[in-house]
Amino acid sequence: MDPLFTPFTLGSLVLPNRIVIPPMCQYSARDGKAGEWHRMHWGSLGVSGAGLLIVEATAVLPEGRISPLDLGLWSDDTEGAMGEVLEGIGGYIQVPLGIQLAHAGRKASCRPPWIGGGQTPLAEGGWRPLAPSPLPFSEGDCEPEVLDEAGIRRVTAAFVEASVRARRLGFQAIELHAAHGYLLHQFLSPLSNQRTDRYGGSLENRMRLVLQVFEAMRQVLPDRALGVRISATDWVEGGWDLEQSIALAAALKAKGCDYIHVSGGGLSPLQKFSLGPGYQVSLAAQIKAEVGMPTIAVGLITEPQQAAAIVATAEADLVAVGRGFLYDPRWAWHAAAALGEQVLAPPPYWRSRPHCVPDIFKQA
Repeated sequence: MDPLFTPFTLGSLVLPNRIVIPPMCQYSARDGKAGEWHRMHWGSLGVSGAGLLIVEATAVLPEGRISPLDLGLWSDDTEGAMGEVLEGIGGYIQVPLGIQLAHAGRKASCRPPWIGGGQTPLAEGGWRPLAPSPLPFSEGDCEPEVLDEAGIRRVTAAFVEASVRARRLGFQAIELHAAHGYLLHQFLSPLSNQRTDRYGGSLENRMRLVLQVFEAMRQVLPDRALGVRISATDWVEGGWDLEQSIALAAALKAKGCDYIHVSGGGLSPLQKFSLGPGYQVSLAAQIKAEVGMPTIAVGLITEPQQAAAIVATAEADLVAVGRGFLYDPRWAWHAAAALGEQVLAPPPYWRSRPHCVPDIFKQA
């Protein structure tokens, strides 16, 4: 059997294969509530044959949304709306479901990318973001409000409350978002964190909030796969880097982290890197080699043979295919055909297989 299609265990969760659909923002919620778009979107990806589907970055507080159209899980209303969607598609989905919990920090209150991005003015429904230090993300953004100790406690409690809601909704994996320049990443990086209290300065202090939030989440999620998404480097000199990421991963592993989802960048407009196939895979490979914990690799992984090679050479345990699944929601079917393997698919779709393609469908 090709390694890409072998099962893998994340904590208490057994995945049918190594293909992960990572969180991808949809900017299609109203007041944080999931709706018909999510019913269609999750339903389609839920019969894709992937090993794990992680729902998009879901804000734990209203002010933690990347945009006014972000998904949220901070209230009974947002939980109820998500529950209605999941109930409607739950009988058909064949892919384990995870959810990523997030707070955007200074990158909050932005327009969706297809209408230009950038900060949303207060007059258009925007708000003043929160951050570890009074440093805006880019020139022209408003100065964020600095989180004090009471604010940090509120954010931590919000992650815990959202974790309880996610568990109640039946998500089998929960991912803490500490990447892409959002709030927890902002605390990690010396470029965005210039605090002088116990949450700033030394590496130990800058890691404190991520570890604090993770530990609090683990206490209420003892029976769920719990992982963390990180940017392993800021791609900026003097910023967060791979060496610090290895130290963070080791600390998370000691606290019961089931996996590390390894990305890069997003903290600064000054970032510089070379874009190409698998351009971030080496980051996951080095963390896996140094720390010995399950890793998910990302970064322009588009071809089945490419994904299979990453797993076969132990560069990562799982591979995340994001935009590729948006473009081709049956990516895993086509990967199975290319590699001579099988995936789960609903019986009404079994007749779709072209005669020239091997039998790629299997029953649950």
